Amino acid sequence: MNRWIYPVLIAVLMLAGCVGDKARDDQQADGPSGRKIAPADVDDAVPQKEPRARYGNHSPYTVLGKTYTVMSSSKGYHERGIASWYGSKFHGRRTSSGEPYDMHLATAAHKRLPLPTYVEVTNLDNGRKMVVKVNDRGPFHEGRIIDLSYAAAIKLGVDQTGTARVEVRAIDVENTRQAQAKVEDGTFLQVGAFSKRETADDLAGKMTAAHLNPVSINKSRGLYKVWLGPYATEWEIEASSRRVVELGFERPHKVSR
Repeated sequence: MNRWIYPVLIAVLMLAGCVGDKARDDQQADGPSGRKIAPADVDDAVPQKEPRARYGNHSPYTVLGKTYTVMSSSKGYHERGIASWYGSKFHGRRTSSGEPYDMHLATAAHKRLPLPTYVEVTNLDNGRKMVVKVNDRGPFHEGRIIDLSYAAAIKLGVDQTGTARVEVRAIDVENTRQAQAKVEDGTFLQVGAFSKRETADDLAGKMTAAHLNPVSINKSRGLYKVWLGPYATEWEIEASSRRVVELGFERPHKVSR
């Protein structure tokens, strides 16, 4: 037998084993951690350049009679859908990528993204957002796009509801350092400036409804200016700017107090 067949066969069997177990156990009850965790206790995953995982990227693969194709690249990936979470039943088990699953870390499972991929997940119901590392396969329930670790679910407020509407956006790790660069203290985004207070109040209300907090109105030179922030990093500024544009408004600009 060709000497290259053995490593490939092992990789396929590992993927089948990890994904298969999770698919079967997804039909059973899962649970939270015995450890008390608050949202503030959960750190975001730190994006870093990593090689593709040796396991979990075999494509195509089939689970519960359905075939999935792993994406060749995560670049430009952006999707909205339903998120769920998984916890204690899988804690300590090997993920599809081969890493052990730790329910207390900011990780997630996805059916098609390359392993690993770092993504920003935003809960569209409450505006909370965080960065997680995708290192596992799933969820294999119809209509769900991402399965969050228990810790990530807590930080995003999904642990109580079980599922939530989310936006998932892949992070370009090549530009991570620039995105994480600190900005000067007191850096805000100005989304509008108006002569009438009522108009500024209306825009501020729309920003609040879209969970773009904190929002403030500052009067300067006869104008009521609607500001978002303050922000600590370029990443936060870019994420909020994208959201403002998606709402149909002009791209905001940076201002300092």
